[in-house]
Amino acid sequence: MNLDHFLRLGETIVLGTHTFTAEEIIAFGRAFDPQPFHTDAEAARDSVFGRLCASGWHTCAMWMRYNLIGIERDAFGPWEGPDEKPEFGPSPGFSNLKWLKPVYEGDTITFTRAVTGHRPLASRPGWHLVTLAAAAHRADGEPVMSFENGVLMKTG
Repeated sequence: MNLDHFLRLGETIVLGTHTFTAEEIIAFGRAFDPQPFHTDAEAARDSVFGRLCASGWHTCAMWMRYNLIGIERDAFGPWEGPDEKPEFGPSPGFSNLKWLKPVYEGDTITFTRAVTGHRPLASRPGWHLVTLAAAAHRADGEPVMSFENGVLMKTG
């Protein structure tokens, strides 16, 4: 089984782009991160950010949305192995989350992922831990978010 080819190891995959609107920033902020700079455009002008900006968690949630769309769209690479196609399971979590720059209303953000490695799990025969580098950046290439992620994958 050639997992490197299937997972597109080392290749940066563009998951999609999203333009953040004031309405969705405020709705997400009110529901999940009620800071004035996420929920009130006028109050945001007097904040450290200077204007309405998305919660970092909102940016993360949009990465996940586009990651799931990308998995459904691309299903990673074509499967040519002798066994069944690998199946993705739960994520054991993420690390090194960095919100590098604020995402303001009107910003169009591109979300990407790159598989950085995989290894079999001794504790769970037939499963691998796949590691990913996740990122988001503005149209000019300026990074706004990054993190490392893992996902379990059934391989046999």
